[in-house]
Amino acid sequence: MTDTAISTHTDESVADFSARARAWLTENMPPIDPENPPFMVRAEQQSWDRAKELQQKLHAGGFAGICFPREYGGLGLDLAYQKAFNAECRAYEMPLILNTPSFTICSATILDVGSEDQKRERISAAIRGEEILCQLLSEPSGGSDLAGVITRADRVGDKWIINGAKTWSTSAFAADYGLMLARTDWTVPKHAGLTMFLVPLSAPGITMRRITEVNGNEEFCEEFFDGLELGDEAVVGAVNDGWTVASRQLHHERRAVGGGSEFASGTGAENASEMPPDHVGLAEATGQSGDARVQDLAGRALARRIVKDQLIDHVSRCIANGSLPPNAGTLIRLFHAETTELEVDTALAIAGTAGVIDEGTGLQEIGVRYLSRQTGSLGGGSSEMARNVISERVLGFPREPAADRGVPFNQVKRNKG
Repeated sequence: MTDTAISTHTDESVADFSARARAWLTENMPPIDPENPPFMVRAEQQSWDRAKELQQKLHAGGFAGICFPREYGGLGLDLAYQKAFNAECRAYEMPLILNTPSFTICSATILDVGSEDQKRERISAAIRGEEILCQLLSEPSGGSDLAGVITRADRVGDKWIINGAKTWSTSAFAADYGLMLARTDWTVPKHAGLTMFLVPLSAPGITMRRITEVNGNEEFCEEFFDGLELGDEAVVGAVNDGWTVASRQLHHERRAVGGGSEFASGTGAENASEMPPDHVGLAEATGQSGDARVQDLAGRALARRIVKDQLIDHVSRCIANGSLPPNAGTLIRLFHAETTELEVDTALAIAGTAGVIDEGTGLQEIGVRYLSRQTGSLGGGSSEMARNVISERVLGFPREPAADRGVPFNQVKRNKG
């Protein structure tokens, strides 16, 4: 397994790198107002086309893939250089939607456990702005039990034949390749019989549909595999060792969702629903700026936001120096989810009926945002799963009992419906 915190010696100091980035950004990237940025809507193809265009600009200028190794298309620099670039690019339009899952999860996972060809081809293409990667993990009947997947990959001659379905795949319609977990051995316990595949999403045998959420968004997709053929070059890691790959993938996802990945380029919100609510402005708009209860609510949310930023720095630094295990990234993921819920709940509490009823205030978007307040508690596994990871793999508590532990998967009782 590759250590993702790879760095390559450079004679350029962080300060010099920052100055060079500042000059290049001024000449080459579209300026924006960072307090009122343009947003990329993940459900629209034009957003992804624009993101690719911007990524290609970054690559041409020598500022793409800052923390990825040089041999795979990056710059091979450490996190200090990425942070310096992030500080400089805040006032410029950036391809932020490419960060997650394409860079921070999928490319990072391939870097850790992929073959040399997969690293050189897929990571490099993503950094050049030519390809987008996504995850194909969740299944219609799986819930949070990722190891219980029933999409099957059967060996027929020199091919793998894939049949099954995936769902809740983030932005899969815009992706070129997806990391897909499938079952290759039904005679062993569920974690032992899995294999990860890198799937070209334009291949015959794949049907993709968009999912319409309760708030009208269509970012997520579901995929149906009917006789999809893959060769051995599509296997990521080793056959029947897919859980090792999936575990590393979830590690990167939890860090990405929490905002602690070194592979994210640029800062700020990629869309309006990612922007932290302006609780002070909301209190003023509703005539409650002098209300002590509203002040307390807004202050609590603001303090939580500050603590979250500090936690990201602390945990990221401790993982890098080894004082915390890699699974400690789940702390960031959990705190991010709870902070997001608190901030959205606080916004609706301050807005009151104006957040859901047209009273001429234009605040109904707060109510719409409330409908998706829990998305952060589901990414990278549910918050309940995150607490299990923290208790078992960070604090060393004993694992919870499971009826299917050690049982061959073909003997596990499952709902036949």
